[in-house]
Amino acid sequence: MIANALFVTTVFFLAAGFYLMGALKYLAPYRPLLWHEYAAAILAYAAVFFVNLFALIYYLNRKFFLKDTGRKLAHFDKEIQQGDHQLSADMARRLGGLR
Repeated sequence: MIANALFVTTVFFLAAGFYLMGALKYLAPYRPLLWHEYAAAILAYAAVFFVNLFALIYYLNRKFFLKDTGRKLAHFDKEIQQGDHQLSADMARRLGGLR
């Protein structure tokens, strides 16, 4: 899940960077001056933006793709504890030592 969130974050971060490179073309003649004076601030902002974007994507990933996981696992555990035969024989054999 972290790898997926990191990949999506990188894609969005690069897309934002390419958009800004296109939108701020008029600053190209001043690039050396801007980089020399504001490199630390630009890199700090980019790092904070990346971390916040990663946190948002990770949160959304957990919210939408792991919905009701606890309830589903509790139901599955209840079936195992009752010895319900609806579980496949392979799953029951694998989890037989966990009771």
